[in-house]
Amino acid sequence: MFISFAVSIFLSAFLLFQIQPLIGKFILPWFGGAPAVWTTAMLFFQAFLTGGYAYAYWLIRHVKINLQTAIHIALILFSIVVLIGLSFAWTSPITPDASWKPQNVDAPIIHIFTLLIVSVGLPYFILAANGPLMQAWFSRNFPNKSYARLYSLSNLGSLLGLLAYPALIEPLLTLRAQGWMWSIGFALFGLFAVWIAFRSSRASPLSPVEVDSPSSSGHPSPALFTLWLALSATASLFLLSVTNQISQEVAVIPFLWILPLTIYLLSFILAFSGGRGYNRKIYSFLFFIFLALTLFVMLNATSLHIYWQIGAYCLLLFAACMLCHGELYLLRPDAEHLTTFYLMVSIGGAFGGLFVSLIAPFIFNGYWEFFVGLAMTVAIALTALREKSHVASNVMEDRSSRVIQKTRFVFTVFILVTVMLTVLSNSFSGGLFSRRNFYGVIRVREVVVPGVNSAAYAMAHGITVHGLQFVSQDLRNVPTAYFVRGSGAGLAILKHPKYGEGMRVGMLGVGAGTLAVYGQPGDMYRLYEINPVVIELAEGQGGYFSFVRDSKADVTMVPGDARISLERELAEGGSQKFDVLALDVFSSDSIPVHLVTKEAFALYLEHLAPDGIIAAHITNLHLDLQPVFWQLAKFYGLSLVRVNYEGDENGGYASHWILLARDPALLSVPAIQEHAVDLREYSTTIQLWTDDYSNLFQILK
Repeated sequence: MFISFAVSIFLSAFLLFQIQPLIGKFILPWFGGAPAVWTTAMLFFQAFLTGGYAYAYWLIRHVKINLQTAIHIALILFSIVVLIGLSFAWTSPITPDASWKPQNVDAPIIHIFTLLIVSVGLPYFILAANGPLMQAWFSRNFPNKSYARLYSLSNLGSLLGLLAYPALIEPLLTLRAQGWMWSIGFALFGLFAVWIAFRSSRASPLSPVEVDSPSSSGHPSPALFTLWLALSATASLFLLSVTNQISQEVAVIPFLWILPLTIYLLSFILAFSGGRGYNRKIYSFLFFIFLALTLFVMLNATSLHIYWQIGAYCLLLFAACMLCHGELYLLRPDAEHLTTFYLMVSIGGAFGGLFVSLIAPFIFNGYWEFFVGLAMTVAIALTALREKSHVASNVMEDRSSRVIQKTRFVFTVFILVTVMLTVLSNSFSGGLFSRRNFYGVIRVREVVVPGVNSAAYAMAHGITVHGLQFVSQDLRNVPTAYFVRGSGAGLAILKHPKYGEGMRVGMLGVGAGTLAVYGQPGDMYRLYEINPVVIELAEGQGGYFSFVRDSKADVTMVPGDARISLERELAEGGSQKFDVLALDVFSSDSIPVHLVTKEAFALYLEHLAPDGIIAAHITNLHLDLQPVFWQLAKFYGLSLVRVNYEGDENGGYASHWILLARDPALLSVPAIQEHAVDLREYSTTIQLWTDDYSNLFQILK
């Protein structure tokens, strides 16, 4: 029977962390591929984890044993029936069809929550409740055995489920196959859980555990509840803030978000593996060592390799999570109150996610929540060091005053630091302009271009510059950055046969709107951009950028996801017949995969004039996108040329562009061939990317 509980807990945890990247990848294209989709999805899963724990708490504390079993079995069977029903309407039981695709993304968080509730809400709720329920029923069957190791096993299952997705599941299976496999796995798990629930109902009433917890008997105090919340919230807040810090401000590397989450889960495994898994003095010492290392890295970020920076942040995260989760382990109650304990821990985790996803973007102009989490962890480390022993014996009424003091100290630090950073972020942003929204932090700063010894305004999203315009009126109309005359996009426009004769140009991704400088009287430029802050800056807000405003062409700005907008335009008014369609859809050095698939290119070709050119910007530190476009060109029978520009000291950045056209003569003009890379010996074996299949591991540099 013990093995049955262990297997059930492991399977539910494994499936919990399989569904997160799976459904996240599925809905990502519907929201422009923004990195914040992952953070919002994490908030949803934390909220539903709390709901599952609350359900488990209610069953164990307020429902008779036999009725507990009946309710839980009925809920599992109902969920399986719902999945079977959805399988007839969707491509898989958990992947909604195209009718659920949002037509606008004005409120992305609401749309994301709606999609996740409909697609995976009920199964996830049941999986979330399984851990605490099985541990409670285990304690009823084995009152003298520790439930903490089952919690550690749960986190091990979560960790393996998380790592298995990018390593095994994503490279081998389409999204449709992934959805079916997960649904079948959930159904098998559900039937197994039904059997365990039925068996458990015949056990004796819940008995107190004598050897598991260092706590004294009695009901946990409100102060202890609050401390559980504070510790779990700090760990969650620090996890998400470090993820934002390294994936937006240090390096945009595919799957980088997995590394912090892995560390977070590993700390749970170690902390709840037994008393020897955590020593508060050792981890407090390590925390302050890693804190000093991280501060050194932050002060010397421009001269240190990104892997050193990522390593320092991750070491600090590990020590911080070990402190938080280790203290939680020492403060755990006896088995009678374990569902209460898990409920408080999950509420704290959800609050940490709520703060990072909803509150921080509203009150901060940058990723300042990292320093909030840092200050709270320092407070926890200082209170931990004040204890005389690494074994907590003060968790209940005999030393409740110390618990109250700890709680007050941590929350006082949280309030003070948050208020201070709110004031600082509004008065100091490190540049001329800084604004944060769902899509990230957009900054404008003034730089000096050495070649012309002139100042320029630079727009940056995270670590990537998205546009540069000179301050001097004499140089305002000079194309810069990745869009100079010798770049792939510049050549595609300037050397097109229709240049100066009423061209139609489409731009996916606006940045500072630099390409609009090539517009001539009679031209039509149509610019597609999902980030409203970028649109405002490109249209002239603040007076930093005027490429769009000063363009001689008729310029139209189209807000929203470019692919959704193009699909709607094709359905409502037909093809735009672009002579040049430029794809510059980077989001801080990443690229939305849904814009470089077979289906996306079919849409582009519908909107392309017969003698049109597609210019795709593939400059990227970590991904080699050339094989993706090579396979797309091969599939659609397009001619392909790669144009590399080495950069200059006059505001021109090194860039790599792929030009594609139905008519090879368009790409054979001397000016383009002069900059073309010889690809006669090039070939690739990667699979063609579709909306149902893509694999970033294939193109990692």
